Amino acid sequence: MGKEKKAFALRLDPDIHRALEQWANDEFRSVNGHIEFLLREVLGKAGRLPKPSSSKPKSQEE
Repeated sequence: MGKEKKAFALRLDPDIHRALEQWANDEFRSVNGHIEFLLREVLGKAGRLPKPSSSKPKSQEE
């Protein structure tokens, strides 16, 4: 099964939400999926994207 996702409320200006909704539709994504995509892209460019955690213990990685 995939990782659990953290759910939280997000308040947006209606104009920003409409713009995100249109952009998400253009990219065949949900608004939530598009927000996550954009955040992941910006975090990566800023060098702040956490490295994926390995399911193997360190002793088994070598």
